Amino acid sequence: MTVFRSRLFTLASAVSLLLSAFLLQGCSSQPAVPDWQLSAKSASDRFVNAYLTGNTRVEALEFDKARQALSSTGRPDALARLELLRCATRVASLVLEPCAGFELLRKDASVADQAYADYLDGRGTAQNAALLPAAQQRLALAAAPTAQASVMQAMDEPLSRLVGAGVLLRTGQASPAALTQAVETASAQGWRRPLLAWLGVLALRAEQAGDMAEAKRLRRRMDVAAP
Repeated sequence: MTVFRSRLFTLASAVSLLLSAFLLQGCSSQPAVPDWQLSAKSASDRFVNAYLTGNTRVEALEFDKARQALSSTGRPDALARLELLRCATRVASLVLEPCAGFELLRKDASVADQAYADYLDGRGTAQNAALLPAAQQRLALAAAPTAQASVMQAMDEPLSRLVGAGVLLRTGQASPAALTQAVETASAQGWRRPLLAWLGVLALRAEQAGDMAEAKRLRRRMDVAAP
């Protein structure tokens, strides 16, 4: 039994992007799942993976499929949640740009979705922390770098970990341990796009610290990972 809404939330919390509704129920005793739910879930899974592995063309095609499936419901809040998932993949990959697709739909998004969008944009507040997905909630409330690294390590969902690290970097709070966790998380998943981005951050920091041997080692990893 899978929840499309909670799947989006989990992916981005990253994304635990907001439970309840859009149930994909596979039990034989229950009504058949509507085609739009199946299409939206499979397309969203594919566009997330395509983006993280560096396949921009497939990502665009699958995102459009997911959007078309959700638009058949006439629910702008569902489209807003999909846009948040897309933005979360960007934050995980250090493409730190405004979440323009969500902002067009913000008016019809839930309060929790709006709080999550602000969090992704580095504008989260202590007052809104309780509205975030559980994993990101804990990270938002962890002040010390050691606590942040511990919270990230405890996250089961790799994309959640990368999103959390991206928000920390965006707000100037990312510790060396958080950066290293982000690199190893992307590496373990074979996610080329965020791996190159996070390796680049570590390499730049090594150069700024005068550790040229470490910077060269990291750039050799980037050469291997580059398409």
